[in-house]
Amino acid sequence: MSVSKITKSDLVDAIYKATNLEKQVIQEVVDGFLLQTRTALENGNTIELRGFGTFEPRLRKGRSVARNPKTGEILSVEPHYVAAFRAGQILKDKLWNLKIKNEK
Repeated sequence: MSVSKITKSDLVDAIYKATNLEKQVIQEVVDGFLLQTRTALENGNTIELRGFGTFEPRLRKGRSVARNPKTGEILSVEPHYVAAFRAGQILKDKLWNLKIKNEK
């Protein structure tokens, strides 16, 4: 398996080939899904997609001493939320069975 980046436009193209719906309609649906997902996370909600996984806001602890890796500057970091994804069991099982790049 080769690992490559898939963009939003690649997803739209793949859905188009699988469904023959208009690309404009698919683009609107994908954009709407992403907007609703972002809005739900911003409001502190969890999004559960059975068979795929869960998106959730997760609280990261603050630290009084942290270092900016780029500049080396010492600074403090307040507690804050980050977006987190937890894979569902079906996705975990599929990924577990992927072949490693050098295997045949």
